[in-house]
Amino acid sequence: MPIKIGSVLSCAPEAIVVMVDGLEIFEKNKEGLQVGRFLKIAQGNLDFTIATIRNIKGTNNLGLDGSPLWSFQIECQAIGTLVEDKTFDRGSLLLPVPTEHAFIAEADTLDKIFSADGEHDFPLGKLSMNKTIDLMIDGNRFFSKHIAVVGSTGSGKSCTVASVLQSVVGISQNKNKNKNTRNNSHVLIFDIHDEYTAAFTLLKEESFTLSRLDIDSLQLPYWLMNSEELESMFIESNEANSHNQVSQFKHAVVLNKEKHNPKITEVTYDTPAYFSIDEVYRYIENLNREVIGRLNGEDKPKLADGRLVTDRKIYFDKIHDFVPNSTAKESKATSGPFNGEFNRFVSRLEAKLADKRLRFLLNAKKPDGQPHVTEDFEALMKQFIGYLDLANVTIVDLSGVPFEVLSITVSLISRLVFDFCFHYSKLQHAQGKLNDIPVMLVCEEAHNYVPRNDHAAYRASRKSIERIAKEGRKYGLSLMVVSQRPSEVSETIFAQCSNFMSLRLTNDADQSYVRRLFPDNANAITEILPNLAPGECVVVGDAVLLPAVIKMPLPVPEPHSQSVKVHKEWREPWRDVVFAQVIERWRK
Repeated sequence: MPIKIGSVLSCAPEAIVVMVDGLEIFEKNKEGLQVGRFLKIAQGNLDFTIATIRNIKGTNNLGLDGSPLWSFQIECQAIGTLVEDKTFDRGSLLLPVPTEHAFIAEADTLDKIFSADGEHDFPLGKLSMNKTIDLMIDGNRFFSKHIAVVGSTGSGKSCTVASVLQSVVGISQNKNKNKNTRNNSHVLIFDIHDEYTAAFTLLKEESFTLSRLDIDSLQLPYWLMNSEELESMFIESNEANSHNQVSQFKHAVVLNKEKHNPKITEVTYDTPAYFSIDEVYRYIENLNREVIGRLNGEDKPKLADGRLVTDRKIYFDKIHDFVPNSTAKESKATSGPFNGEFNRFVSRLEAKLADKRLRFLLNAKKPDGQPHVTEDFEALMKQFIGYLDLANVTIVDLSGVPFEVLSITVSLISRLVFDFCFHYSKLQHAQGKLNDIPVMLVCEEAHNYVPRNDHAAYRASRKSIERIAKEGRKYGLSLMVVSQRPSEVSETIFAQCSNFMSLRLTNDADQSYVRRLFPDNANAITEILPNLAPGECVVVGDAVLLPAVIKMPLPVPEPHSQSVKVHKEWREPWRDVVFAQVIERWRK
């Protein structure tokens, strides 16, 4: 039987106040009357309102004999209805009237609220208030809509993400549950600090395949970029003649794509087809040197040997010498339309092409040493969704990617995955089906490449990820956005998230920002954000029956995100370091 603890004193949509029956009842049931616990309040029929305790107030007055008379009021927030004491309905919020009896929600009631059913079939973690009960969530609603995971440094974000993803792909306690089979999950992780490789690396006999792409193994040739990405990489938008740079660069790229891809009927600036960036560089350099012959019947670019250029396509082959400018009647020649205009543009192209750090983009080679061509597009695409080596998890290690191309790298990969899901979905829709190979994109440390401010350096990545946030769900592409500074991440992305997992947040700005993102009926639970233990998190959203505080299980194996035990290390005897090894790696 549920334990009656008092009666309703007043009720309003935002708060129900329950008067406890006295000091004795309160003392007996203190454990069940803590902030965050649940009450079950009669509605005068067979239904009960379920409410979560927000705060407890006790007052005492002196009795006639001088002893204190205590009275207690519990303020709670209604979160749903237990229909006929059997099934929980989050949508129904019929409020109880004053004098109705209030009870502590016993284990049987909690089981009904949190139990697995046909839809709520994915165990996320153990309820903090009752460690024996799993919080079961609707797996379809959780993974098919976007997820936000936030929490300060050291709160357990990486472990939480690893724990959720390990459950999805079948890893538990260093074992692969799908050893002789492989499920159809596809997870792509943008890993800024190379933390997650450890969490998905099992012993060989477990036969779990992880696809890990780092700056040495990532195949990402520049010709996969669209117009926006190419321009953000090669053109400074704040230069006075940037419009000329854009128009001539575009013209050169399209011409070069046509030259190298005669079989493609309609080549555009955005077509993912091979072109030679070296040839485009030579074309721009020739435009920058161009001199037009002005003798009768000429009016065309004139080379040093006197030949007239009838087709500028020859500019791709080599850097030519032109006749000198002249006002003399017999050798009249004037500067071409772009002569001297592209000095900065050319030197920037030259510097980028010579930068060895950008070789994974500008000088990507196949294992046989040949450059990637248009026919390799299929293999390039397969690496991102695990189809090259049949891997459920693909980790893109961004730790070695130079800062100035981080945004373009993220933008390019996420856009390619989005475009693949879009076109595959359209093929499926034509047959009356939906995308049957959905993909999840995990953006670790998202504030690094999708910031709130509209900085030009992050425009490409921000635009690509925001597009996925707004449209990806329709095409089977969902996002998991992970950040320790939620207030610094693009608002558009968080606004599209339907499920939130918030670990401990100590920063005021982040706390208030997350409170605004949470639905109204979860406001009370956000007060606990600064006091959560490592690994504890508040879960709210579409997939969860009601907001809850849960303890996430530790993933095994763990990601490499543990803090160094500084004090312990400092007490150890002095250690020698082989500096040569560090410096050798540094130089590489």
